Amino acid sequence: MSEQILVSPNSKSDTALRWISRIMVATVWTSALLFGLFILSFYFVALLKGNTEQWNEILPGLYDTRTGSATIGIGIHFAAGGIILVLGCIQLLRQVREKYPALHRWLGRLYVTASLLTALGGLVFIFVKGTIGGTVMDIGFAGYGILMFLAAVETIRHARAGRMERHRAWAIRLFALAIGSWLYRMDYGFWILFTDGLWHTDTFTGGFDYFMDFFFYLPNLVVAEFFIRRQRLVQQPVLKWLAASGMVVATAFLILATYFFTLHYWGPAIVELFTGA
Repeated sequence: MSEQILVSPNSKSDTALRWISRIMVATVWTSALLFGLFILSFYFVALLKGNTEQWNEILPGLYDTRTGSATIGIGIHFAAGGIILVLGCIQLLRQVREKYPALHRWLGRLYVTASLLTALGGLVFIFVKGTIGGTVMDIGFAGYGILMFLAAVETIRHARAGRMERHRAWAIRLFALAIGSWLYRMDYGFWILFTDGLWHTDTFTGGFDYFMDFFFYLPNLVVAEFFIRRQRLVQQPVLKWLAASGMVVATAFLILATYFFTLHYWGPAIVELFTGA
């Protein structure tokens, strides 16, 4: 009688969770990469061309001739932010870390530097000019900048000390914060599409606006902690199946959202960046 390899329910749930985790991460990386290219094409290229008034088409009040230092700060924030979204998708790839360690280290230095500049540029803008949403948005966005600065420092500090597990954990947290601006645009786009802007105002002082001042980055850190600690947190097969099911729903939403935004917003700007059309 031939020997059969039996797969236990536990190993099936492990396999399902592992594969959907990979698909979800790949989806996030792809979408974040496209958004990073959009940021560089829309904001940074506008800065290079001296057309910074274009910034106000999406977020009113970003460019103001009366506050030059704030404009420089937000310009650095956007330019460096686009870089970290692009590089973050590369830095977390195991194949790059294992096969090209020197490249990983040099890109890591650039990635951390860009993260620090993103945080500092945004904080300069907040402290000099303030956000359009007032005090609540100032607090929420400043908290985001401070956490990103901290995550960048910890990422490089543990790498230099050779504490690679801690380094990887902080790198995951840093990437989770880096995609905050990507989620912010997505959440607003779909909220306005499905609710016609319920609890949102032009001055970003509505109930939904106040909620988004913190929601675009704090839940990301919770998800990051799950990925970092998932081996300890999810032990029972039923919990693994539930986690996998939740990831399937989230991944489907991200794929749909990425397709929609790339087709109507990100794609045309990226094409213009590379073709000059």
